[in-house]
Amino acid sequence: MSRNTKINLLLLLAVAALAVLPLALGLGDGKEEPFAGADAQAETAITEIEPDYEPWFSPLYEPPSGEIESALFALQAAIGAGVLAYYFGLRRGRRQGELKALAERDAPAERTSAAPRPSGPAGPATGSGGTGDSPAGTV
Repeated sequence: MSRNTKINLLLLLAVAALAVLPLALGLGDGKEEPFAGADAQAETAITEIEPDYEPWFSPLYEPPSGEIESALFALQAAIGAGVLAYYFGLRRGRRQGELKALAERDAPAERTSAAPRPSGPAGPATGSGGTGDSPAGTV
């Protein structure tokens, strides 16, 4: 098993543990809303400390139910993930394109320098003796 595969499996195991352990250990037992968001918990804490507290502003849009609020939050997260995935994919594609272009640019120079010299219209080039015994281009 390669090193990258081991790292990926450990990360997957850690994510699964983060999702399952709070439920398995009963960390939310005894609460009205066991896994309420930070905003709801902050609002509850503030009203316990200062019952007459008035918020400075109100939301622009108040969803009619918690399910719709959760759906809108999930939509926002999905759009953000899509934008990030597009950006990183674009960067990777550009980098791969640049590497391919550099490889193609360098490849013809390597092929021409390693290729044998053409013999020309009169046949193979001969050395100074004119016998044709020496290889092309040698004296």
